[in-house]
Amino acid sequence: MKFTPTTLKDVIIIEPDVFDDSRGFFMETFHIDTFAEAGLPTEFFQDSHSHSKMGVLRGLHYQAPKEQGKLVRTASVVDIRRGSPTFAAWVGIELSATNNLQLWIPKGFAHGFCVLSETADVIYKMDKTYAAGESRAILWNDTDIGIEWPIETPLVSMADSQAPLLRDAQHLPEYEK
Repeated sequence: MKFTPTTLKDVIIIEPDVFDDSRGFFMETFHIDTFAEAGLPTEFFQDSHSHSKMGVLRGLHYQAPKEQGKLVRTASVVDIRRGSPTFAAWVGIELSATNNLQLWIPKGFAHGFCVLSETADVIYKMDKTYAAGESRAILWNDTDIGIEWPIETPLVSMADSQAPLLRDAQHLPEYEK
């Protein structure tokens, strides 16, 4: 696997080795030793799977105060750690079944995604289990963040469309140097 840092500290693009042949392909999306060598978490407690159709936008989501790190296969990521030198900065990575990239999103970041293909399956590992009542969101089109989403009129849930702006969000994590 190849591990590439992004402009947001600790957010890492992960490119697995893909072995193609006439039958299809094989790849490892997680290996405990490889992740440990790269300094990434090796203990995950929950896997989740989201299926969406074209035009759906989900996010920007985070969990607090029981924060989660996530290993995802599609995302835009925003630094929401109060006091961080990159607070409100974002990075967007196109992840697809074609490029097989993954993204490590550490604790303290909100993430979201939009679907550009007919359908998309998003599969992710979390280093903490989901905690009911601690799921949080920030408005996906908050102008203070300014994410350049590659879609003009997304299909957004009622909850995501009514999420607070980053400046009004509750339970934001603190930046740890």
